[in-house]
Amino acid sequence: MSSADTAPMQQLKPRTLYFTLSFLMVGLVALVFGVLMLHERSRSDALMLQQAGAAAKRIGQEAAATVEAELRPARVSVALLAAGALGRAGSEAERLAALPQMAAALHGNASVSAVYAGTADGAFVLLRRLADPATRSRMDAPAEAAFALQSVERGATGNAHGAYRFYDAAMRELQRRERPDYEFDPRTRPWYVLARRAADGGVVQSAPYRFFTTGEPGVTLAQARGASVVGADVSLQALGEMLGKPQISHSAELLIATEGGEMLAEARRGQGVQMKGGQNLPRVVESASPLMRALWQQRDAGGRLAPVQTLEGREWVSHALPLAGSVEAGAPLVLLMAAPRDELQAFQIESRRHSFYISLGLVLLLLPLVHLLADRVSRPLRNLARQAEAIERFEFGGPDPARSLIREVDRLALAMTAMKHSLRRFLDISGALGAERDFDALLDLILRETIAVTGASGGAVHLLSEDGRTLEPVAARLHGAVAPEVGYSWDLAMADSLGAPVRALRADDAIEAELRWDDPAHLAAYQPLFTGLGAARLRLLSLPLKNRQHETLGTLTLSFPLPAQGRPEALGAALVAFVRALSGTAALAIDNQLLLRARKELLESFIQLVAGAIDAKSPYTGGHCQRVPELTRLLAQAACDATEGPYAGFAMDAEQWEALHIASWLHDCGKVTTPEYIVDKATKLETLYNRIHEIRTRFEVLKRDVLVEKLAAELGEAGTARARAAAAGPLAELDADYAFVAASNVGGETLDPGALARLRGIGERRWQRTLDDSLGLSADESRRLPRPRPPLPAAETLLQDRPEHVVPRPAGDRLADDNRWGFRLDQPGNLHHRGELHNLAVPRGTLTEEERYRINDHIVQTIKMLEELPFPKHLRGVPEMAGGHHERMDGRGYPKGLKGADMSPQARMMAIADVFEALTADDRPYKPGKRLSEALAIMQRMVREQHLDPELFALFLSAGVCLAYAERFMPAERVDVADLAAYRP
Repeated sequence: MSSADTAPMQQLKPRTLYFTLSFLMVGLVALVFGVLMLHERSRSDALMLQQAGAAAKRIGQEAAATVEAELRPARVSVALLAAGALGRAGSEAERLAALPQMAAALHGNASVSAVYAGTADGAFVLLRRLADPATRSRMDAPAEAAFALQSVERGATGNAHGAYRFYDAAMRELQRRERPDYEFDPRTRPWYVLARRAADGGVVQSAPYRFFTTGEPGVTLAQARGASVVGADVSLQALGEMLGKPQISHSAELLIATEGGEMLAEARRGQGVQMKGGQNLPRVVESASPLMRALWQQRDAGGRLAPVQTLEGREWVSHALPLAGSVEAGAPLVLLMAAPRDELQAFQIESRRHSFYISLGLVLLLLPLVHLLADRVSRPLRNLARQAEAIERFEFGGPDPARSLIREVDRLALAMTAMKHSLRRFLDISGALGAERDFDALLDLILRETIAVTGASGGAVHLLSEDGRTLEPVAARLHGAVAPEVGYSWDLAMADSLGAPVRALRADDAIEAELRWDDPAHLAAYQPLFTGLGAARLRLLSLPLKNRQHETLGTLTLSFPLPAQGRPEALGAALVAFVRALSGTAALAIDNQLLLRARKELLESFIQLVAGAIDAKSPYTGGHCQRVPELTRLLAQAACDATEGPYAGFAMDAEQWEALHIASWLHDCGKVTTPEYIVDKATKLETLYNRIHEIRTRFEVLKRDVLVEKLAAELGEAGTARARAAAAGPLAELDADYAFVAASNVGGETLDPGALARLRGIGERRWQRTLDDSLGLSADESRRLPRPRPPLPAAETLLQDRPEHVVPRPAGDRLADDNRWGFRLDQPGNLHHRGELHNLAVPRGTLTEEERYRINDHIVQTIKMLEELPFPKHLRGVPEMAGGHHERMDGRGYPKGLKGADMSPQARMMAIADVFEALTADDRPYKPGKRLSEALAIMQRMVREQHLDPELFALFLSAGVCLAYAERFMPAERVDVADLAAYRP
């Protein structure tokens, strides 16, 4: 942003944010309304809790009164029975005589389910009201029975005699059953023990429990009188009925339980009394509603609850208080109550809702004013937020934020604008540094962009030398142009060096240095810089460049001209910090390029090492792997330089050149797997050979010589002469046959059918072996030898294809038709066939079918090896380029049978280079290199036979690639072509 653009903005007088926000009075209205609402709610909550507490106390009093109303008549009945005939009865007859009084007690107390008496000698009598079907069914009572009497009498021996009697409503006996199994002993019951412990004449009360027969909760009242204890079972069912009456609210829940957590009664939300079956009183934590269980478990040590609980996503007003009088009765009981807050405060909530609607209406009336003020205040902030979001997305193309009348917002807008431009410039530079692949261009880019962003007049980049003793200039600029003359080399060993890069390196931090023309030392060190900038005073800013390991790579130095007179202003801290950050990014980019260059150099050395090892492995390959890359490069360059023809638009970038370079150097890397004895095979019978067979044959000859000498001695001179004369013809025939076999072994000429027939005829000659041919063999050769061996002496043919000569191909070496590489090769069934006739019968050359496959297999291994390498994306075409130089244009090549359209131009170039180098190479021991005319004539024929690409071969000739290569790598006497046009396809 220029000064002309910023001048009008600087005349603005922004006001404070406080002044602007003072118009938003609607906030005060909302605050007042909120305070009033909170106050009203607080009062409502207090009133609600007070009312809920009063209701809980009222219900507790009613529950205590209910319990007392049930127990008081029962206590009187027990006391009367104990004081009457039942308490004084000493025999069964006397106890039966008291039945009317017992029936009267049952008639007079609806809550009493049974009255009974037990004596000190174990006698027992119990009268039970048959008021429900369950009790009648359990006792198997007659249909008209109204009461059941259970009695146990014990004789002098203590044996119990039980009986059941059933009576109608008028106490007439209907049935009597003897029950020998009924041996109830009242002396073991808690009510009997409790009454005996109490003072004589006092009524005792048991803890609440569940009556087995009726399932109702209740207690037992008992009183001891003389030798007898009189008792009554009192039901507390009335508590449940009382809780089931409408109480506080529709959804309120109430529960009465003992302090130990045994539940006597429960009323759930609109469902009345809840009591499940069973013999024991249900536990609150097991049988109560989820709400009651949660509240019961949240009581504190004193049994109290917080007045408001939030459960099941709802607020509940809760109380837990003991029932008055229950402790004195021997059964401490607790009342637990919970009601929804929204039901208790329904009126207050409705009032608050009306107040809210009224306030909302007032706020809606203020909305237009609020909108105008809020929009005026928030618009610049919204713009700044959008700017920040755009910067977060690295989008810097929008307009700069507008200025604001609010001082704080205006300062933020200016800071945001400065940050936006700094980030954009920084990211642009970082992106450019990351995208640059050329090292020298990268260094110049770093310097150019740093000078531009800082406003410097010049600068230089220095890198440490290999030995770390000097700083070498690698880039220098003045006034926007490259200026190598101002790039100085600095010796780090100089103790008093004036070089700013040296000082920055020693300080390990950014340094500033001021230079003056009138200082002889400064002028001597920096004269080209003073001259180039035309300034008498300079300020240099120099920073060390460090990699990720904090190792120093070099320095970055910037120069700023200063006025000749006056005190110069120091470089701003923001500028130095920006340059420091930028230098860190530049150092990482330089380090990446240095690492990349080192790795490429290592890869190049390794590739050339492999290629050199292949060439050194056998003299038959000579320098093939080193010359093919050069010839391929020449042909590829000619294709790129072509301005007409099919390759007029052909071009290769740096990555494609790298891929072609690697592929051409590694095009025969698979030859490391090809056995040398096959590559170097000069005759048909040459192979890996156990020479014990040759030595054994010499021993056979020695044995013949010994026999011949002995026979000659027996025949004498005359007989020996006659024998030699007679053998002259057969010996001459043998000499001729051997000469023929030896000539066939060389493989210089094609073996016609007649020669092949003669060879087989010679092979049928017989000789007698007298030595064991299984001696002196390797383990592998011995395994292939057929067993058992024939007895000696054994007749054998002169030339043989023996079973041990054949080595089958291992299963793991066989190629499937659908192999993942796409190879389509006719693979021989045997890995080796060393048979003598099999090798001598090769019609052309010296290699058998198996050996020819092993030679051709080098390209298969090349592709396999290269495809296993983790090439980066731009080098993934290397296996295709390197593995296609034995393919043909007509699809009859190997290993994949590709046609010309299926191959890349680089692969077709390499095929031409491979053939031409092989024809003209002069370092093969098995053949001399061909003249240029012979090589071109052969390749011309190969083009016609659709072996080589005709368009590339035409370019190979027209661009003079063959001549350029011949002048460098062929003897001058073999470069015998003046007109290349004669060899055009």
